[in-house]
Amino acid sequence: MNIHFYKYQGTGNDFVIVDNRNGAYSGLTTAQIAHLCDRRFGIGADGLMMLETHPEYDFQMKYYNADGREGSMCGNGGRCLTAFARQMGIDKKEVRFIAVDGPHEARFRENGWVNLKMQNVDWMEVGNMYFYLNTGSPHFVKFVTDVQEVDVYQQGREIRYNERFAAEGTNVNFVQEVDNGIFVRTYERGVEDETYSCGTGVTAAALTAAPAEAGTYNIPVETLGGHLEISFTRTGERSFSDIWLCGPATLVFEGNINI
Repeated sequence: MNIHFYKYQGTGNDFVIVDNRNGAYSGLTTAQIAHLCDRRFGIGADGLMMLETHPEYDFQMKYYNADGREGSMCGNGGRCLTAFARQMGIDKKEVRFIAVDGPHEARFRENGWVNLKMQNVDWMEVGNMYFYLNTGSPHFVKFVTDVQEVDVYQQGREIRYNERFAAEGTNVNFVQEVDNGIFVRTYERGVEDETYSCGTGVTAAALTAAPAEAGTYNIPVETLGGHLEISFTRTGERSFSDIWLCGPATLVFEGNINI
């Protein structure tokens, strides 16, 4: 099969994207998707996304992890797919699409950023030195004093595969408070390694870093791949609404591959 693909990245979180509105790529197997995402023998990416049609939305997002299995919501992926949809002719200032975790809105900013509305969060586990919540994907959040010194692969893997999380997996975020916001590094399940950025992960980290008082906040976030911003309203002790993940979404290259 010959596949025409596009490579996008959002703060270093990179994706292979295909236009599947005609169903041409619906038959891709888990092994084939993993091959496309392989950084040595394929194109190389943290995941693969398909742009698909939906009768009630501007488009549908289908997301697969780098291991080839269908994944939960990917925030940076949603922003990149929105930019790709515009390239494919879905040229609106605001779009509505459906993903595995439900409907989303996305907006384009004059600086080229894409703002993605995330699902509301109405539950958060607060433990001893950690938080656990779902922002479209499950996230374990741990605050540290020096995020650059953390062995994200080793420590993240230990948490992801511990007795509690081994079966379903969790993403693991290490967060340091800095002068203007937070710095986040993430171990992603499905990739099974640290990624340069994780949209649902930085969202989870920003919510846990919010002041305790109810109100509307904007949290600047640094990742290995660049700068993001999370805006939201804290509505209660462990509940949040009007959550927006904001950042760049950039075309890297396009090409063809035979598999």
